[in-house]
Amino acid sequence: MSAASPDESVPTPQQIRRALARAERGASLDAAEAAVLLAARGEHLDRLCAAAAAVRDAGLVAAGRAGVVTYSPKVFIPVTRLCRDRCHYCTFVETPAQAAREGRAPYLSPDEILAIAREGAALGCLEALFTLGDRPEDRWPEAQAWLDEQGYDSTLAYVRAMAVRVLEETGLLPHLNPGVMSWEEMNRLKPVAPSMGMMLETTSRRLFETRGEAHHGSPDKDPDVRLRVLEDAGRLSIPFTTGLLVGIGETRAERADTVFALRRTARAYGAVQEVIVQNFRAKPQTAMRHVDDLALEEYRAAIAVTRLVLGPRARVQAPPNLVDLEECRLLLGAGVDDWGGVSPLTPDHVNPERPWPSLKRLRQITEACGLTLAPRLTVHPEYVRQGEPWLDPRVSAHVAALATPDGLARPGVRPSGLPWQEPDGGFAHAGGRGRTDLHVRVDAEGRTDERRSDFADVYGDWDAVRDAASVTAGAPAVLHAEGREALAAAERDPGGLSDEHALTLVTADGDLLEQVRRLADDLRRETVGDDVTYVVNRNINFTNVCYVGCRFCAFAQRRTDADAYSLSLDQVADRAEEAWRLGATEVCMQGGIDPELPATAYVDLVEAVRARVPEMHVHAFSPMEVVNGTARTGLSIEDFLIKVREAGLGSLPGTAAEILDDEVRWVLTKGKLPTRTWVEIVTTAHRLGIPTTSTMMYGHVDHPRHWIGHLRVLSRIQDAAREHGAAGFTEFVPLPFVHTSAPIYLAGVARPGPTMRDNLAVHAMARILLHGRIDHVQTSWVKLGVEGTRAMLRSGADDLGGTLMEETISRMAGSEHGSAKTIEELAEIAAGIGRPVRERSTLYGEPHPG
Repeated sequence: MSAASPDESVPTPQQIRRALARAERGASLDAAEAAVLLAARGEHLDRLCAAAAAVRDAGLVAAGRAGVVTYSPKVFIPVTRLCRDRCHYCTFVETPAQAAREGRAPYLSPDEILAIAREGAALGCLEALFTLGDRPEDRWPEAQAWLDEQGYDSTLAYVRAMAVRVLEETGLLPHLNPGVMSWEEMNRLKPVAPSMGMMLETTSRRLFETRGEAHHGSPDKDPDVRLRVLEDAGRLSIPFTTGLLVGIGETRAERADTVFALRRTARAYGAVQEVIVQNFRAKPQTAMRHVDDLALEEYRAAIAVTRLVLGPRARVQAPPNLVDLEECRLLLGAGVDDWGGVSPLTPDHVNPERPWPSLKRLRQITEACGLTLAPRLTVHPEYVRQGEPWLDPRVSAHVAALATPDGLARPGVRPSGLPWQEPDGGFAHAGGRGRTDLHVRVDAEGRTDERRSDFADVYGDWDAVRDAASVTAGAPAVLHAEGREALAAAERDPGGLSDEHALTLVTADGDLLEQVRRLADDLRRETVGDDVTYVVNRNINFTNVCYVGCRFCAFAQRRTDADAYSLSLDQVADRAEEAWRLGATEVCMQGGIDPELPATAYVDLVEAVRARVPEMHVHAFSPMEVVNGTARTGLSIEDFLIKVREAGLGSLPGTAAEILDDEVRWVLTKGKLPTRTWVEIVTTAHRLGIPTTSTMMYGHVDHPRHWIGHLRVLSRIQDAAREHGAAGFTEFVPLPFVHTSAPIYLAGVARPGPTMRDNLAVHAMARILLHGRIDHVQTSWVKLGVEGTRAMLRSGADDLGGTLMEETISRMAGSEHGSAKTIEELAEIAAGIGRPVRERSTLYGEPHPG
């Protein structure tokens, strides 16, 4: 029988001809047309496949390897067959009882994993495919007990350790396929594997939510969860394999939707290295054992439509063992350009009844179609050639040992183990001059011509960014009666204001805005008095090398860029000592996310400063740097924070927050940590007694409702900190977006920063909504200048931040207000509005200067 699916009408021949004609002309298909073409059969199917093959051929020419179809020589390492899911078609998964009956432990041992890898390396394999069930310890106590006995916190921790051993002892390149992973987990696995993968399978919620359907009862098959994994892989610049499983009960419309979802993710991040189109084959002893295998014509149509929708740059794979060998010709004719992993040693453990074809026969069939078969690595050639940010430096040598200059596998190469280690060199100076001497052209709208060298690639697809940014429409007009009501509510209970009233006030203008400012200033006076405070500090941006690709950041450089720099530990300590002699009590250290930083970099930086100046307060490392530290050390967030605290860290900057809304964060940052991770790091720091600041960058692609939402998140975090007796946030710092050199502005996506109205409203509403929670609101003289700063001090702000001595990030973004202030200049800002000024410590106590 066929897999059950809702009745759907068969397209008419006229509909198919119309859609086919558009495909043959090279027109862009929509989802409805794709669904129609999935029904093509006979002559229509042959024409569809011919159009798809032509697109494939053009893409291979553009990639510089005309007519070359690839495969990956691999071994299949089934780390564990236990899984918490219950997919209705799977025979790979077993229970602990089944494993015990056959004499198997819940997991392959390290010796078993290495034995498979060594034998594969001896046979010329280059890839070690780690395949396993999703989070078996969540379902099976036997799995957790085995991990505990072996000393691993989780299955993924064991996978990470085994990947390192495979790299070091065999030279095979791990490709990790452990199912659903979080952003944090993938970030920790990236340094041990050139590529990872997870099949999307389908976007059909019906198959997930309906009892009896293929994915019902399998929490990791939630399409939204799986799409989030693909997006997170993109944010982390991980070359990622994914695909669709065809014939499990999905409709043609659902199948088309899956292909378009894959296209959206591929275009947004550029991280989808290949899309597998896999046909369903029924297996005995499964719930779907009586369902018919996917028909060959239906399979060909699915491959061809996938190729046409994804376009010439995509790599489209079909497993050659899931059809009869002679039928592989038809798959090539439908637009396939990759056969995936083929093993001379291990079976396909997911489809054990289907042996791999011999490479000799696969090559003959490929050549009979006028194409050439060539081996590749687990990571596709485009990513090999680009290197960073796609390849972590700790695996780049392993990849280079096996790759040709064009990124394919070296003919006849045999892998051998190489050390997996941190990059050498630490904080070696890279020779950058800073940027004060640059001469930059500026257009009529204030956009500069300055670009980092990889501007066209590192930020993703700008068209996709523009589409996403379109959600941030203008603010609603405020009616007089609404304003009166909202203001009265704020006067009664500032910190308890409703979202509706808060949005009314944050969008206020004219007289209502002046009343909001007066209320904020009254609350400031009630909370902290009239003193305007500042800290004498120095900003030390220890490197500007960064591969995250934040779209708002003009600070980041590639290591090969002329203005890239990295300070040595001695240089950092020298600057801290110089600052101490000049009266500073704090150094603020932040830098780019450089993949070549040693694992101990962050601890080394703190220790270097504290060794030279023991009394200096070290305020350092954004939550993004904390995540980088956990990935490089393998420590948990808590253990990493404890380690830097023990080294002498005094507090953490709450930067990297931007806007704590994931839709906005994707537009702004592409590769930066999700909101939930930022919150987890900050709350963990508070629980450990490490105070932090809090920030919000606004005035780009955001909306006033995002400002309110952001402040609500901070309020909840602070409430939780106070409940546990922690200090939590020391201050809130609104950061106006500096647009001049920001890539997202240069690409025409972002606004040119906030207006003065926006600045006044944000500072005032921060004071109102955070009343009773965060006492201090800081205003950034670097971004606002003297008069702008004075206006914010009349709108609820009470703190000027630091003297800075230097502040590279804002200066490189195009700030016109300098990068340092003397104490006298700060005092003059306050004196200009008749307020006293007072020096403070980082934590708002009395300073202890040297």
